[in-house]
Amino acid sequence: MGGPWHLPDARILPDGDVRDLWIADGIVVDGPVAGAQRLASGAWVLPGLVDAHCHIGLGPDGAVSAEMARAQALTDLGAGVMLIRDAGSPSDTRWIHDEATLPRLVRAGRHVARPKRYLRGLGAEVEPEQLVEQVRHEARSGDGWVKLVGDWIDRSVGDLAPLWPAEAASAAIEAAHEEGARVTAHCFGEQSVAELVAAGIDCIEHGTGLTDEVIAQMVSRGTALVPTMINLARFPMYAAPAKDKYPTYFAHMTDLYARRKETIGKAIDAGVAVYTGTDAGTVVPHGGIGEEIEELAAIAGAEYALGAASWRARPWLGAPNVEVGESADLIVLPADPREELGVIFEPTAKLLRGALVVA
Repeated sequence: MGGPWHLPDARILPDGDVRDLWIADGIVVDGPVAGAQRLASGAWVLPGLVDAHCHIGLGPDGAVSAEMARAQALTDLGAGVMLIRDAGSPSDTRWIHDEATLPRLVRAGRHVARPKRYLRGLGAEVEPEQLVEQVRHEARSGDGWVKLVGDWIDRSVGDLAPLWPAEAASAAIEAAHEEGARVTAHCFGEQSVAELVAAGIDCIEHGTGLTDEVIAQMVSRGTALVPTMINLARFPMYAAPAKDKYPTYFAHMTDLYARRKETIGKAIDAGVAVYTGTDAGTVVPHGGIGEEIEELAAIAGAEYALGAASWRARPWLGAPNVEVGESADLIVLPADPREELGVIFEPTAKLLRGALVVA
C-alpha cells in the first residue's frame, strides 16, 4: 500500500507540467525507481487538500474522545483533506502528530472567549485583563496559531458585539506574535473585524461583516480570510431562534447572510488571500471540503477555489506541494479539475505520505 509508485506523464498542478512522477519511502523522488508500481498514466495530480478551519476533537457538546477525534480526521481524509488547521478545540489532539495514517494537523489550542459570550464548553473563558496571559498560553501549547472569538451575541444590546476592547485585543495579538504564533478570529459582524484587522491580526474567520475599507486594509496588511462558505449558508438556522427575543440580532444575521457572497467576492476581487475551511466539528459535519470548494468556485471560479484548497493553502500553513524531496501527499485525478471540478469527488487514488488512502 505504500509503494514505490510510478505515475508516467503525470500533469502536476497548478502548472500542469507533464513529467514522470516517482514516489518511494513516502517521498517524491527523482526516478526511475526499481520495482515501482504503475499507479496511473497521464493523470492529473493535485496537492493534498487543506481544510483551514476545522475542529478535530470537538463535538456539539464540547470535547470528544480520542476515538471520535480519529474518526473525524479519517472522514476528512476520505474527502481528500491531508492538512488541517484546527481552529480551536477543547481536546488535546497532539497525539495525531504521531499518526502516519491521519492528516497532518496544525493546532490552534482552545478558542479564547469571554464568560457567557460563546458556546458553552468550547473555549478557554477569560476576562479582558486576562487575555494576554491566556493567549500566550495557547500560543505555547498550539502549533503556531491562536484562535480568538472576536464577536458573539451580547444579550445586553441584543446584537453581535465585540468580545474584547480594542486595546486588549491589540495587546493580545502583539503577545502572540512575540511567542511566534499567528492569530485568527471568529468574526461575523462589522465592528470586531475592523478593530482586529487594525490591530494587526493575521487571519479572519467567516468575515461576513467586511467593509470595503477593511478589505483594503487586509490587502495592504496581508491579512488572510477563511470564509467557511458552507457554515455561512447556515446563518438562517443560527438566527431563527432569536427572531422574537432579539430581533436586532436576527435582522443583522439575516442581512449578513443575504450579502455573504457579495462580501466574500469583493475580498477576492481586491486581492485578499482566501483559503478554504469547512468549520466542521459542531453543526457542520466533517468531510465537506468538496462542497466548500464548490461554494467558493461559484464565486471565483474553479481554479481559484482549488488553489485556495490546495496549492496556495499548503505553503500558507508551511506544507509543500508536489515537490522532489517532500512528502507525497497528493490526489490522482482522471481529468483536469479546473475544467471538470466534479472529478475531485471521484479520484483515481489518494496518497498520504506515499501510502494509498483507502476511504
